[in-house]
Amino acid sequence: MSLVENYQKVLNEIPEDITLIAVSKTKPVADIQALYDAGHRDFGENKVQEMVDKAAQLPKDIRWHMIGHVQSNKIKYMTDFVHLIHGIDKAKRLKEVNKRAKQANRVQDVLLQIYIADEDTKYGMDHEEAKQILTSDTLKSYENVRIVGLMGMATFTDNQDQVRAEFKKLKQIFIDLKEIHPELKHISMGMSGDYPIAIEEGSTMVRIGSAIFGERNYD
Repeated sequence: MSLVENYQKVLNEIPEDITLIAVSKTKPVADIQALYDAGHRDFGENKVQEMVDKAAQLPKDIRWHMIGHVQSNKIKYMTDFVHLIHGIDKAKRLKEVNKRAKQANRVQDVLLQIYIADEDTKYGMDHEEAKQILTSDTLKSYENVRIVGLMGMATFTDNQDQVRAEFKKLKQIFIDLKEIHPELKHISMGMSGDYPIAIEEGSTMVRIGSAIFGERNYD
């Protein structure tokens, strides 16, 4: 199937109230433009510089999602245009986002990345760390950053019961934290291999790459 046909197939499997983020990392601008022409607007990248380069070449109404690990020294390059930063895994990153968003004269929406996988390679904070951030006086002083949800990545495994349990864990953390921070509205979980389970367990955003664009081309 063609790129657009892959996209339509995935789109038809996702409820209308779920945001489909087409993960375009390593893929050419022409592929993104093709999906844009098909009506899609939400695209995800995992490297800041690649996202910056692509944003400069593509329509300005694209909603860019930074879904990769965020380094503090790279935040300044994207806070004038990025729609949503998914991977805030440390409190100190919020300070830098707030600083740079203030310079750009905008309020930056972010998600806290929660560690739910049984893998050392994944980033994220635990339930208690997220709770401390959301209840801190420091957060109240940040006028240019807004925490609007949580993100998590399940273990890369064929064990669907494990994946489902990890997604359930993130949904429960979301429910608990929403009681103290009602602004939480998004749960970003689910990728090409597990998004049907993620949707069943309460995801509001799925990050889908290879099921749309095909396998990655890594140099």
